[in-house]
Amino acid sequence: MSLTSRERLIAAAREARLQACARYSGFQVGAALEDAEGRIFAGVNVESSSYGLTCCAERTALFTALTHGAREFRAIAVATDTERLTPPCGACRQVLWDYCGDIEVILANLSGATEIHSLAELLPNAFDDENLR
Repeated sequence: MSLTSRERLIAAAREARLQACARYSGFQVGAALEDAEGRIFAGVNVESSSYGLTCCAERTALFTALTHGAREFRAIAVATDTERLTPPCGACRQVLWDYCGDIEVILANLSGATEIHSLAELLPNAFDDENLR
């Protein structure tokens, strides 16, 4: 993935973050998922007073992409306003693996720090459809 594509994806995640619905925790997260055609789908965390019903930004970005017919993906960027970069939670890692495979995961904050990981690095020995046979 080119530097320009990464920068564009990070910018989309940071912009999306402003729309996060984090009225309980105040922890706003934005995500931007790029499909194989270069389209970007944004997502935000949407919290519920019953925390278990909260949906993370990474999954809302994925669900939006799937709703629009995207099926192959290149990378996802996750943006938070924290000094320590925030990777996807375990549930998001699993769902991303199920639908995106070993994509690039770009972590970013508002101060300009970034890290790049593969999803396989973040979810070693992943459970997938091969385990169901």
